[in-house]
Amino acid sequence: MAKELKNLTKRSENYSQWYNELVVKADLAEQSDVRGCMVIKPYGYAIWEKMQRKLDDMFKQTGVQNAYFPLLIPKSFLSKEAEHVEGFAKEAAVVTHYRLKTNDTHDGVVVDPAAKLEEELIIRPTSETIIWNTFRNWIHSYRDLPLLVNQWCNVMRWEMRTRLFLRTSEFLWQEGHTAHATREEAEERTRQMIKIYADFAEKVMAVPVVQGVKSETERFAGALDTYTIEAMMQDGKALQSGTSHFLGQNFGKAFDVQFVNKDNEMEYAWATSWGVSTRLMGALIMTHSDDNGLVLPPELAPTQVVLIPIYKTPEQLAELSAKLNAIGDELRQLGISVKVDDNDQKRPGFKFADYELKGVPVRLVMGGRDLENGTIEVMRRDTLEKETVSVDGIAAYVKGLLADIQQNIYEKALKYRDEHIYECENYDEFKERIKDGGFFLCHWDGTAETEAQIKEETQATIRCVPFGVEQTPGIDMVSGKPAKCRVLIARSY
Repeated sequence: MAKELKNLTKRSENYSQWYNELVVKADLAEQSDVRGCMVIKPYGYAIWEKMQRKLDDMFKQTGVQNAYFPLLIPKSFLSKEAEHVEGFAKEAAVVTHYRLKTNDTHDGVVVDPAAKLEEELIIRPTSETIIWNTFRNWIHSYRDLPLLVNQWCNVMRWEMRTRLFLRTSEFLWQEGHTAHATREEAEERTRQMIKIYADFAEKVMAVPVVQGVKSETERFAGALDTYTIEAMMQDGKALQSGTSHFLGQNFGKAFDVQFVNKDNEMEYAWATSWGVSTRLMGALIMTHSDDNGLVLPPELAPTQVVLIPIYKTPEQLAELSAKLNAIGDELRQLGISVKVDDNDQKRPGFKFADYELKGVPVRLVMGGRDLENGTIEVMRRDTLEKETVSVDGIAAYVKGLLADIQQNIYEKALKYRDEHIYECENYDEFKERIKDGGFFLCHWDGTAETEAQIKEETQATIRCVPFGVEQTPGIDMVSGKPAKCRVLIARSY
C-alpha cells in the first residue's frame, strides 16, 4: 500500500481533513505562497479542462459565443449599480498604483508614490459592469439582440477563510452575459442556463442536484431572480454548484444600454448572467470519493483506463508491454483515454495504490499467465471489484464498463441524497437534526427575519425554493405564521 493511502484520514473521523488531504495527495492542487490563492496542478487542471470543453460545447449549442473582457474594472463602473457594488464592496481587491521603484538601499522595491492612479481599478469580482459598459457600443437596435456572450477567466474575491477549490480568493470560472429585447426572452434564457448546469452536473459529473430559485436575501447582487443548483456532499452539507441570474433592466439602465425596438421606440435591454467555477472540482471530490482516494466519473477522468504489466524479467516486460499497447490502441480507437504504465522504476503495488488514489475508473492488469491464457484482470474503481476476462473483445467490454461506472456512481449519489432529504415542521426537532446534515423541506413565511433567525441559531440557510416540490399550505415552523412556500434548508459550504 502506498504511503499516501496509509496517511489519508478517514471520512468518518474528520470529513474536512479527509477532503483537504485528498486534494493535495491526489495531486489536484496545493496552497500558493500568495495568500488565499491556489496552484492547480496538472492532474487537477486536466479535470477542469474536461469540464470546460463539455460545458463550452453545451453553451455554444444554444448560440453563445466566447469573448474576453479586461481583468481591471474602473471603480466608477461598480458605483453605477448600487446593489451590485454593495454586494461585492467587502471582497474587492483594489489597484491604486501603476509603478514600482528601487528602494533607498537598492535591495528591494517599493510602490512609487508618484505613480498613483487617478482612478483606482478593481480586479474583477465579476464582470457585469465592464461588459455592460461595452454592450452600450454594440447594441443599437432590436436586430442586434439577443447578444449571447461567455468568457472563461479568473476572478478575485478577497476571502478571509479559504479552502482549496471550495473558496479561494482567486478562482477560475466562466461567466455568461446576455442581452435581450424582452423580459420574457431574458427570463427564458435564465431558466435555460440553470437547466444546462443541472444536465452537466448529473450527466457529466454524475452529481444529482436540486434546482430552485433563491430567496431575496440569497440572490446575486443586482439580480431580480437567482436560480441555483444545490448538490449534497457526503457529510450532508449543501454546495451551491451553479447559478443563473435574471438581472432585469438594472444594468441596461445603469450603463444606458438602449435599443430601438420593433415599434421604433427606445427601450433598455434586458440582462442575464450565469456562471460555474472551479468549485465544481470540490463538488466532484466530495460527492463521490472514498477512503481510498478519488472516485472520478469516466466522463471527466483524465485517464479512463490504466494498463499495468506484472512481470519477472525484462523480456517478459517487453512482451507484456507490446500486448498492452495493442489493447490500448484498440481502446483509443473507441475514444477512450488510456495510459500504459510499463515504467520499471515503480513496483506494481505502488502503481495500484497511486491510480486508486487518483480515481482512474478502470485498471487492467496482465501477468505472464494471463498472456499465455489470453486473459486480463479488470478492476473498477467505483466498487473495487475485480474479475478476469478474455482479451478478445476487451475494448467493447471496457467501453460498456465505463458507461456502467458512470451510471452507478450517479445512482449511488442520488440514493444517498434522497435518503437525506427530510420534511420537518417542528423547529426544535429541526435544530437537533440539522447538526447531522441533510436537506430539510420546511414551510417558510417568506420573511427575511425568519430566514435570519434560522441562520443565526442553526448556521443553516435557505438554499432555494425547489422546483418540482409540491407547494402545500402550511405553517412556518419558526414564526407560527402561515407559510408562503416550502423551501430547502441546509448547512452549506
